[in-house]
Amino acid sequence: MRQFNKKFKKMTTRLLDLPEDVVFDLPRITMIGNMQCYIENHEGIIQFTSNKLLLKIPNGRIEVTGEDLVIRTILSEEMMLEGTIEGYRYLDS
Repeated sequence: MRQFNKKFKKMTTRLLDLPEDVVFDLPRITMIGNMQCYIENHEGIIQFTSNKLLLKIPNGRIEVTGEDLVIRTILSEEMMLEGTIEGYRYLDS
């Protein structure tokens, strides 16, 4: 049944020309150089230091690493991170 739901969502997404991040509850990450990172569709902060940010997302976690990291803006599902961003990676739950 789960496979059917996934295939149905994909078909509906293509047919109605909807963004997949909205339909599949995926995070959207926008990087501005290595100085800013805008993350949408997160479920909250798990850990934050000046060198690491760990966010909860629907399918796991996102880890952002860098130096002098500062959260400039945080809303219920969006956040702006600034500093020297070295990278990010997805971690399964």
